[in-house]
Amino acid sequence: MCCSSELRYQETVSRFRCPVCDTVNDLKPHIRKQITNDPITFRQLKHLVNKCSAKEKAARRENEELDPKDREKYYEPVENLVEIAFGSWVCLNHSFSNGEQTSLEDSGLNMTEIRDAYRILLSLPVNVIRGMMTATDKLLKRPAVPLRRMSDIRFLLIILENPLLAQHNFHAETKYHHNLLKRVFGILSCLNNECHQGLVNWFAKYTTEGFSNKVHLVHAFITYRVTRAQRSKQGLPAAYESEWKVSSAARTMALLFAANLQSNKLPISDFYNTMVDYVNLLADFESWQSRSGKFAFCQYPFLISMGAKMQILEADAKRQMETKWREAFFNMLFHQKASMPYLVLRVRRENLIDDSLRQLAQNELDLKKSLRIEFIGEEGVDAGGLRKEWFLLLVRSLFDPQYGMFTYDEDSNLCWFNPTSFENESQYFLVGTVLGLAIYNSTILDIHLPTACYKKLLGHPVDLSDLEIFRPGLARGLRQLLEFEGDVESTFCRAFVAEIDMFGQRKSIDLIPDGSKHMVNNDNRQQFVDLYVNHVLNSSVERQFGAFQQGFYHVCGGNALSLFRPQEIELLVRGSDEPLEIDDLCGQTEYQGFDLEEDTIQHFWSIMKAMEPSMQRKLLMFVTGSDRIPATGATQMNFKIACGGEDCNRLPSAHTCFNQLVLYRYETKDKLELMLKTAIMESQGFYVK
Repeated sequence: MCCSSELRYQETVSRFRCPVCDTVNDLKPHIRKQITNDPITFRQLKHLVNKCSAKEKAARRENEELDPKDREKYYEPVENLVEIAFGSWVCLNHSFSNGEQTSLEDSGLNMTEIRDAYRILLSLPVNVIRGMMTATDKLLKRPAVPLRRMSDIRFLLIILENPLLAQHNFHAETKYHHNLLKRVFGILSCLNNECHQGLVNWFAKYTTEGFSNKVHLVHAFITYRVTRAQRSKQGLPAAYESEWKVSSAARTMALLFAANLQSNKLPISDFYNTMVDYVNLLADFESWQSRSGKFAFCQYPFLISMGAKMQILEADAKRQMETKWREAFFNMLFHQKASMPYLVLRVRRENLIDDSLRQLAQNELDLKKSLRIEFIGEEGVDAGGLRKEWFLLLVRSLFDPQYGMFTYDEDSNLCWFNPTSFENESQYFLVGTVLGLAIYNSTILDIHLPTACYKKLLGHPVDLSDLEIFRPGLARGLRQLLEFEGDVESTFCRAFVAEIDMFGQRKSIDLIPDGSKHMVNNDNRQQFVDLYVNHVLNSSVERQFGAFQQGFYHVCGGNALSLFRPQEIELLVRGSDEPLEIDDLCGQTEYQGFDLEEDTIQHFWSIMKAMEPSMQRKLLMFVTGSDRIPATGATQMNFKIACGGEDCNRLPSAHTCFNQLVLYRYETKDKLELMLKTAIMESQGFYVK
């Protein structure tokens, strides 16, 4: 019931005590239909508290100084009430009803009254609070009923609303409250699927504040347990792999995460647990990959931050690259096979797509080697910069609207696969391969694909809400069709056809057999919208997306990628477009030949802070080869400023291989600003032969 342990017991027993979590499990309950005490209501509680308060005030008028022990006596009726109510499953489970039957959509509880009741109780003398907490502890140790129905678990939601559970002022209090929480999370995690579905729906209807409080409550518990595990002699991950308290809290968080997917109350980052990042996640990942059956945080990747997932992905990629490098070395050593330890592409700028496509196809088995680029006819050693430039130029060419592989929406500035493209599958396979190589080689790409693309890559369903992101005009029209209150058929005059633009001409495609003969009306409009959305996002681009997906997974087929959500994959590929935090970037910049206090450096950061955001992005592009910052923020950027010499009329330069900006000790701030902006604005547009 609580720790999910598998135990053996005699068939004749009516109850047993679990030796793992000390919970008493009643197998033949007789109290489900017995209500020995009336359920507690908010009105009843408030009335009783007012009566006790009136007696206290009367006593204060007679005796101005009232001893705390004497004050506790006036509230003994409330103490007795909460001890009975919170100590009995029958009583508490039927308390604070909203008058509705418990169902998948409604818990049957009045959450506002529950919170108000706790607010009143916590303002009373300590004997009332002590009685409530002691009774709650007793109930959780023995609920007295097998919790199989949704109506059986309402008492757990009432207990979870107790604000004291989130209070940790001193060690003994923290330990006591976490002992209560471990049982609540344990019982919640061991419920059947029907109860879990009910919980997800109920959590989704909480207020944002109430929902956020539950997420923080579980976070605090996980942090507490992981901190204790770190002090264990066993070490990590061994200390938490078999501990039911951590796994039950993670499963409870999974319910909250599922509720958040329904209601979108909190950003994904609110589910990251900072303490989890400090465990040995690579060992955790290996344990999870080996299917050992032990608990691993990688089973619940929403708890792992973006930065930690990227470390796992990079470590996995590095391991695979090292394997390929070792294979190449031994082939050369023992079999006299000439094999490069790197994947080297030699391409011409004027024939970039064809050269890249041909060589990637020829080196299909070597895609997991570290990538190196050579531009034919140009000198240069690829330490990262040539690779960045290859990605940049190739992506620009492949996603150029004139190339016809992708269509662009003017409202969203996002692109989608062109359903009428004449390009064969190999070109889309190349795009998928490039995307995979970028992730594999930790390179940010300037790609404007919507989140729907990354959802499809991970096998997640897509719907109208995804269409709204990159085709807002079309989605708005479909929404109006669904919400229209008049006669749809006579007003919209739409048949079951989808219209596409094919090289300047409108073409109609039937969504069902003889779709042009079936009109959309009030009864079938939902079917029409579903078919239209499916056509745009799935069926019309099945050939193009299938090749793209195949190319992507040809490179990124490892388990590490499954830890990411679609939004996180998008961040991984495109980087973050959040405003650049100059102070963060300044704080971790390395200087070569300069001191932080030098005038040139002080002038540089002053100029950069004063720049428009668009100009800051151009400077970033000039130095790093990308105008976006890593998904984990500017603090993860490797940014360097080197001294090129004393004052002169030479422009600043950049080594994009190393994210290095070369500055000279210009005499004045104005000269530095002029030279810097000139270098940034005139760094593209022509090639010197």
